[in-house]
Amino acid sequence: MKIEHIFYDYLIDLGLSESTAGYLNAAALLIGLLIVALILDLIIKRIIIGVFAQFAGKTRTNFDDLLIQNNVPRNVAHIVPLLLVLEFIPQVLVDFPYVENLIEKGLQVFGIILTLWIVRSILGTFKDYFKTLPRFNDKPIDSYIQVFMIFAWIIGTLSAFAIITGIEFIKFVTTIGTASAIIILVFRDTILGFVASIQVSVNDMVRIGDWVTFEKYGADGDVTEINLSTVKVQNFDKTITTIPTYALISDSFKNWRGMQNSGGRRIKRALSIKLDSISYLTSNEVDKLKEIDLISSYLETRQADINTYNENNQINKAALINGRNLTNIGVFRKYMQTYIENHSGINKDMMIMVRQLPPGAHGIPIEMYAFSSDKRWKNYEYIMADIFDHLIAAVPYFNLELYELPSNSSFKGMISDPSSK
Repeated sequence: MKIEHIFYDYLIDLGLSESTAGYLNAAALLIGLLIVALILDLIIKRIIIGVFAQFAGKTRTNFDDLLIQNNVPRNVAHIVPLLLVLEFIPQVLVDFPYVENLIEKGLQVFGIILTLWIVRSILGTFKDYFKTLPRFNDKPIDSYIQVFMIFAWIIGTLSAFAIITGIEFIKFVTTIGTASAIIILVFRDTILGFVASIQVSVNDMVRIGDWVTFEKYGADGDVTEINLSTVKVQNFDKTITTIPTYALISDSFKNWRGMQNSGGRRIKRALSIKLDSISYLTSNEVDKLKEIDLISSYLETRQADINTYNENNQINKAALINGRNLTNIGVFRKYMQTYIENHSGINKDMMIMVRQLPPGAHGIPIEMYAFSSDKRWKNYEYIMADIFDHLIAAVPYFNLELYELPSNSSFKGMISDPSSK
């Protein structure tokens, strides 16, 4: 009895028609072949993974561990079951050549995909391994692997189409090459979008839900959709901006995911101080500023150090410019630093800095650089406004003035009253 008709004669004896018996015989054999393939796949997978795990535990290098992490053994285990099915599918479907042809082509295409999976897993292993080596830290390993995988997918896709259409691979590629100019012209945006979508996905540049800012296209909001040709961004004013997918790799944009995943949102804002309001502090002015609790201890210590230095070096303090002195802007800068460090809305584990920027036409900027602990937009704006409400109101206490452009009220005192003449 032939294996391809193992159930056929039995079904005929039961009184079934030849066509029914043929269908049931093929179906039973096909199910049996799939069950055997699945069992064989599980067995080989466990054996290969077990062998790799034991081997990895005995070696010093982490390369074999990375092979397991990248699923190389798991993917390789599928090869034997696939070959088994390819070998026996002609016997199983001997009476159904059309179905046999379709399934064989499907299995061959799956074989191409499996090969690409294995290649990708191996390349991923090499990528992770090279990243552990100091001499490869500054090398663009990801780019090399991406280029190789793009060519691999192109060859795999062309091979799959050649199998499906029944055309020889060389003839198929030649035909595609002849029509490539027309294809590129007609499907330019689609091709660019396809390449861009691969780059975006591989590099994890944008995800749905990310807040992005794309000034060129006027986009500032959350990504709601990513497809082959466009990326949709819902702006904060609820309008929708559509961006070509390939623009994500050809133009510059800002993704705020890093901020959202971090411990805080940056506050970077400056107060511009009028240059002619900056001065040295006299002893009486320092004593007056000691009434401010946040900097009283600092002033006590700082003034004692300065007095000791000036006395030891016999500095003539008849002029404040001599020796070491406190300035009102320096004390204000220290006050800003202390106030921000004690503010409840600031993340104390991230950078906190108050710095003086170069003087300019609009005075001398004193910039605050810190991170709010609450990253939500509404709360972030409230924290920032709360801090600068206080600092702006605190400026006059240090005999300083904020710079602002003159307004009409600035000239009222300069215009004489005609009636007084």
